[in-house]
Amino acid sequence: MGPEDFLPYLGWMIGGGFVLGAMGILVSFQTTRMKIKNGYPLEGMWGQSLKPGSDKETAHRVTLLTQENAELRAELGSMKDRLANVERIVTDGGYHLGAEIDALRDRALDGLKDKGVA
Repeated sequence: MGPEDFLPYLGWMIGGGFVLGAMGILVSFQTTRMKIKNGYPLEGMWGQSLKPGSDKETAHRVTLLTQENAELRAELGSMKDRLANVERIVTDGGYHLGAEIDALRDRALDGLKDKGVA
């Protein structure tokens, strides 16, 4: 099998190469379009940022997000404390509120029965 056996297929090989190249370019365009659409930073050929985010708006946004993050962490901490208190109350050995209420209700009904009211 020599090189002359591939001559009939040379057109298909060149066409396939062009198609693969065109597909790669289209995929690259689509990837860049999706990055722009979803707000991801664009990168150059060697990974450097094409649009560095060092403007005042970005810095202000970062400070606002940092403050919000701190507030949410503080709120989460207070919720953890409240949950710990509720768990302590519920798992406490002296927590028989339902039984105590029923006992008081039974005593009240017994007292009313003794008086002939109930």
